[in-house]
Amino acid sequence: MTASASFLAIDLGASSGRLMDCRWDGRRFEIEELHRFPNGGVRSSTGLYWDVASIWNEIRTGLRKFTAQGREAPAAIGIDAWGVDYCLLDGADRLLGNPYHYRDARTNGLPEAMSAVVTGRELFNATGVQTMAINTSFQLASMVRSGDAQLEAARTLLMIPDYFQFLLSGEKRAEYTEATTSQLYDLRARAWSAETLRKLRIPAHIFPQVIQPGTRLGPLRAAVQAECGFSGALPCVAVASHDTASAVAAIPGLDETSVLLSSGTWSLMGVTADEPNLSDEFFGGGFTNEGSATGGVLLLKNRPGLWILQECVRVWEAAGRCIAWAELEEAAKQAAPFRSFIDPAAPELQAPADMCVAVQRFCAESGQPVPETPGEIARCVFESLSFSYRAVVESLARITRRELRTVRVVGGGCLNHFLCQMTADACGREVVAGPVEAAALGSGLLQAVATGHLRNLAEARAALAESVACDVYQPQSGAAWAEAYARYRAVAARG
Repeated sequence: MTASASFLAIDLGASSGRLMDCRWDGRRFEIEELHRFPNGGVRSSTGLYWDVASIWNEIRTGLRKFTAQGREAPAAIGIDAWGVDYCLLDGADRLLGNPYHYRDARTNGLPEAMSAVVTGRELFNATGVQTMAINTSFQLASMVRSGDAQLEAARTLLMIPDYFQFLLSGEKRAEYTEATTSQLYDLRARAWSAETLRKLRIPAHIFPQVIQPGTRLGPLRAAVQAECGFSGALPCVAVASHDTASAVAAIPGLDETSVLLSSGTWSLMGVTADEPNLSDEFFGGGFTNEGSATGGVLLLKNRPGLWILQECVRVWEAAGRCIAWAELEEAAKQAAPFRSFIDPAAPELQAPADMCVAVQRFCAESGQPVPETPGEIARCVFESLSFSYRAVVESLARITRRELRTVRVVGGGCLNHFLCQMTADACGREVVAGPVEAAALGSGLLQAVATGHLRNLAEARAALAESVACDVYQPQSGAAWAEAYARYRAVAARG
């Protein structure tokens, strides 16, 4: 281990972005938020998009805040973001329009419409990724089907974090963990899937070289250095640029007996492995394979998460009723338990105009009491999420033949103590929650390794374990939980 240093972590989420200073003092890590900004889709008459110019402006604002404080020059900078979305560049490296948001309606029904061309099982065999309409594969297929001029003019495709890395360093590369979210990358061959690209008629020449997490790129562009006030060259590092992989990199104590849970807008739950699992049982269970920060694989189940309640809060705020998350959690505690459940992955809950109405309608149509108050709706969602986690843990234990004793939660969901305890009770397993800013810390760890401040990721994780305090929740479930879980399974099975 070597001397102290700062590592700048740009962590872009689907609802907010932040720039964090991950400081290493030779023994421990500390993290400080420098800049946070809201993020989200921008709707126009032609669709739902990401405003990448605004995001880039916020990134530069965060960098200027760092230098304005007169801090010692950072040792490196890295960026992570959500998966599946991408930018298209022309031959002069100019952006061909704002990139689409994964929730844009242009891919609705496309997997079913294209099943005669390529089935979900064929895509899974080729890439290890489950079919979802939001995947990069179907976003690009929709452009092929419509004869989109932007795709015809494109010379380079860069996934969202890779695009901002290009703006930082000038290098056009595809980072491994982000590439694996696309449903266009062959995890066994470790290359873009030529078979999938051919079947979907997606031009192969637009896909750049894939590099591994921890790869050192060129220095921060001179123009960005000058604008943001850096006095010297700042190394750019391709960290685990998919935010889930970055968050998993920062889970202390992650081992063969652990289930990881990245809890935020989405809930991603799974285990680590060296190779993808392409079995019928894994495919039939709705699991997927994505790249890990070590160059291995995360065996995951991707489920809707706190986005359901985020949408409810948005509806209440639009109606003039502002409810803080702490207030909503307390209201949920006071609501009667086990009255009604939803299937978080039900199609009717994925993009409704009014999420509160959608939750109520789901309960009514499944013959359950309808939650009316914010507390009742929140309780319904929290219990349903926790039971969905139990279903995933049970499936993972059966498929991997592992004794899974601990659920390790990272991300914003760590802050919801009620949901964490409920997860322990529902799963019948110890829950260890923390760190909250895991994606940014994971970025910092990989930068520390890439710059030689730490020897490897295992050493970095051990140092992190000494640096962060995690909350531990012991299961307190009983017969009522078992009976409620049986009712949840019956409700979830109706779809």
